Amino acid sequence: MFLEVAGRTVHAATGAVPIEGRDDPLLVLLHGSGMDRSVWSHQTRFLAHHGVRAVAVDLPGHGRSDGPALGTIAELADWTAALAQALGGPLHLVGHSMGALVVLETAGRHHDAVHSAVLLGVAAAMPVHPDLQAAAEADDPLAAELITAWAHGRRQHIGLNPTPGLWMMGGVNALLDSSPPGVLATDLAACTSYDEALVAAAGATCPVTLVLGGEDRMTPRRAARDLEAAFPSPPSVVELPGSGHMLMQEEPEAVRRALLDHLDRCRRD
Repeated sequence: MFLEVAGRTVHAATGAVPIEGRDDPLLVLLHGSGMDRSVWSHQTRFLAHHGVRAVAVDLPGHGRSDGPALGTIAELADWTAALAQALGGPLHLVGHSMGALVVLETAGRHHDAVHSAVLLGVAAAMPVHPDLQAAAEADDPLAAELITAWAHGRRQHIGLNPTPGLWMMGGVNALLDSSPPGVLATDLAACTSYDEALVAAAGATCPVTLVLGGEDRMTPRRAARDLEAAFPSPPSVVELPGSGHMLMQEEPEAVRRALLDHLDRCRRD
């Protein structure tokens, strides 16, 4: 589907199920640096057929959405609040990596736009290694190779994929390598410069779930401890011991279950 947000055309996937004319929970999924809505392919169709209006969006300048890419997490959070208005929100927001920071910032400042928040692969700070940033600035394929190597757990490095016949790491590398010039560098710089995670967490009044990988080398489990403690109410925490940073692709069934459990808790509350 396509919609207009802040004067730009935005592309989103809905699991091939229209969201119009339904009153099911409205759940929006935000991708990470240099990626697009396709990273949520294991979740959108399933959720769409299990009582959820699932919308995986291409952030500005990514995928099939109009650019340019936005340069800060705060700008992306303001854009997400505008997205909520365009969709008739408020939203249950789900974000991965950079997208998790965007969800966090949105939940901290735009309370009327957010029903709840799920953060995957998140930490209190997300600095980017200088070698990776330099490669991204040069649009060097090395940037995609570094992220692909660091972002996956041990099992994925020997070929495991929950979808038979597909190569997970090859797919992620190709997705990053196809990112428009300058977009990955912009995203990575936004992650490095964002230092408001604890402030945003303290301001978040909605239900929050963290989904964290035990083999995550990009946002290690220990790096989320301070963030957990910063929320006014303790968040629910789902730990996937065998997963790296790409949790929604490495363990799609566990992530689907975490999302449904989160929505069930929101309904009960």
